[in-house]
Amino acid sequence: MALENLTLTALAAAFAELDRQFAYLPEFTAEAPGQDRMQAVLSETAARLGDNFPYFHPLYAGQMLKPPHPVARTAYALATWVNPNNHALDGGRASSAMEKEAVAQLAAMFGWDRHLGHLSSGGTMANLEALWVAGQLQPGRTIAASAQAHYTHERISGVLRLPFTKINETDHGRIDCCSLERRLDQGDIGCVVATLGTTGVGAVDPLPEILRLRERYGFRLHVDAAYGGYFLLANNLAPEARAAYDVIGEADSIVVDPHKHGLQPYGCGCILFRDPAVGRLYKHESPYTYFSSHELHLGEISLECSRPGASAVALWATQRLLPPVPGGEFAQGLEASRRAALAFAARLTADARFAVPFEPELDIVVWAPRAASASQASALSQSIFDRAAGQQLHLALIHLPVSIFRTSWPDLVADQETIVCLRSVLMKPDHETWLNRIYTILGEATDAALS
Repeated sequence: MALENLTLTALAAAFAELDRQFAYLPEFTAEAPGQDRMQAVLSETAARLGDNFPYFHPLYAGQMLKPPHPVARTAYALATWVNPNNHALDGGRASSAMEKEAVAQLAAMFGWDRHLGHLSSGGTMANLEALWVAGQLQPGRTIAASAQAHYTHERISGVLRLPFTKINETDHGRIDCCSLERRLDQGDIGCVVATLGTTGVGAVDPLPEILRLRERYGFRLHVDAAYGGYFLLANNLAPEARAAYDVIGEADSIVVDPHKHGLQPYGCGCILFRDPAVGRLYKHESPYTYFSSHELHLGEISLECSRPGASAVALWATQRLLPPVPGGEFAQGLEASRRAALAFAARLTADARFAVPFEPELDIVVWAPRAASASQASALSQSIFDRAAGQQLHLALIHLPVSIFRTSWPDLVADQETIVCLRSVLMKPDHETWLNRIYTILGEATDAALS
């Protein structure tokens, strides 16, 4: 059996306990309209879902798709029987309290005892809130981010009608602080986005240097750690990355996505602000939503209105089981993923068929098959990608500047500005024990493409 199913038993037991919580109500049995036809529809649904990549399997090593922990999946499903809405306490009393507790744990992970924050549908909405706050505090000023930062920052800036500028990246995919400083000299930048774990190559921007620039230029600093935030807990980072994570608490706002490394179902992002006073920017009035409590409603500190309480319940349950603390079981899973990435990159570097531009900083590995030119290497990458998928090894492709291979592949003929590279996100702890099989299939696919 490919899919884990032991949690079905746990769900049944938890459902019975939930049902007992409402035993005080008058007897009532909810009907399920069309129940006689429901099984047929669900069987058809399962068949349709089979037309997916096997994201849960270790041979899926392409995009950043990590299977939810069984406790998260079960808690989420359990909550849907109540279907709480965390916009207001009236719609999600218990789940709102669980969200506040879970978010406080995430804030504590970054060293914040005082904070303002909440869950969101994902990193896009969380980053939108961060940049919206930046724009409210410094209206009309420019947002700056690396060329390797997520494309959503430029798009969000457009939605918010804020100017946006793209800063050059280094050959390691990090923001170039010299280019940033030259741009800051123009005097119009209100917020700099630093990325700790770019979604393309997993690069970690040099946060200590950016903080030194903030002391001089006074901009607001937002850290997009949607992908890489949890690696703060890992004890096997390289010194430069470790130095960046050690000062992440100096940022003005942080985004982290529990639905990436946090073992949560989609969609679950989180926005955190260091200064709770920014909550004043969200102030609004509602004639009907807030009447059952004088406590803070999560809807009063969020741009989103209706939000699934099930996401909060799932995250709360996961963090009860696996607290996000250094040295814990959860942190050890992150360390296993990074070990897998380092081992995979080392094997690729030692293999004459491949070129690796730099050692992975987190758990994303990028590489290219060696060829006479960038265009020929790009074609080979596509062929290897297709052939590997035919053997159920699912990788990813990424277009990167040819310049990233300046050191590792100096004789590459740059007949085009970009090169199509192969990419793996080894974010499942199981990847560490599956590396031999993954590399065997990759080697066979490469040999076939070269023949």
